[in-house]
Amino acid sequence: MHDSHTITADGSAATIAAHGAELCSLRGADGTEYLWQAAPIWPRHAPILFPIVGRLNGDVLRVGGQNFRMGQHGFARDREFAWLDRGPAGCRLELRDDAETRRQFPFTFRLMVSYAIGSGGLSLELVVENPGQESLPASLGLHPAFAWPLRPGLAKQDHTIVFAEPEPHPVRRLAGGLLRPEPAPSPITGRTLALAESLFADDAIILDRPVSRSVRYSAPGGPALDLAWHGFPLLGLWSKPADFCCIEPWHGHADPLGFSGDVFAKPGMIHLPAGGQFRAGLTVSIKNHSDDD
Repeated sequence: MHDSHTITADGSAATIAAHGAELCSLRGADGTEYLWQAAPIWPRHAPILFPIVGRLNGDVLRVGGQNFRMGQHGFARDREFAWLDRGPAGCRLELRDDAETRRQFPFTFRLMVSYAIGSGGLSLELVVENPGQESLPASLGLHPAFAWPLRPGLAKQDHTIVFAEPEPHPVRRLAGGLLRPEPAPSPITGRTLALAESLFADDAIILDRPVSRSVRYSAPGGPALDLAWHGFPLLGLWSKPADFCCIEPWHGHADPLGFSGDVFAKPGMIHLPAGGQFRAGLTVSIKNHSDDD
């Protein structure tokens, strides 16, 4: 892999690329790969979403009467980050605004991404800073794609996502990549989402009012992944007809259908004052068996 760094602890290993500061591999002590290994149907692993999450109406960001073209999920996932630290069990990268980013997003920013691996699993911490003199509007999200099935030989239909708390609220769905105005019935029963490819026929499932801040992704007789996040008030779930399931903590979402307002009026944005800072993060822990506590 071009310009990447691998961190290890207790036999587990994670590989991070400078391109997009993207997690590209997460392996357990037994060598099992838990991350989708990028194929033509979706050639990514776990992109970082910044400075938007989802799609803009017409792929246009509107700022003070000016229009700027920006594709889905923003540009961070396609930029080269600079390494700040590279150690045996952790690393840190950053992306700053430059002439190219300002052609799409006319704001000053600093985005720092830190990875650390240890007995508690893999931790990912993100920090957005506003070194400018004006308010910074931005969204931030994670998009990790985990192997589905988690291990060869497990049936896809036996996998579940179990939430830490019951999730009684309706969910939101997309139309043409934009957020539909009406809520949709939730496929979650109590705390449990039984996974099936048909769930994603209408694109992502978006929990815009999740009660939980952690989930367990597992299948009977197989391993489990415990995910816990902070700083992200939304959760997206997504897949294609392929062997991955994305579990995505977000701050922000796609434009609502028909939205054509200024970025400062866009729902779900973080508004950082001059000198301000925003933090969010995710921890992924590997369990050898899905019934482990």
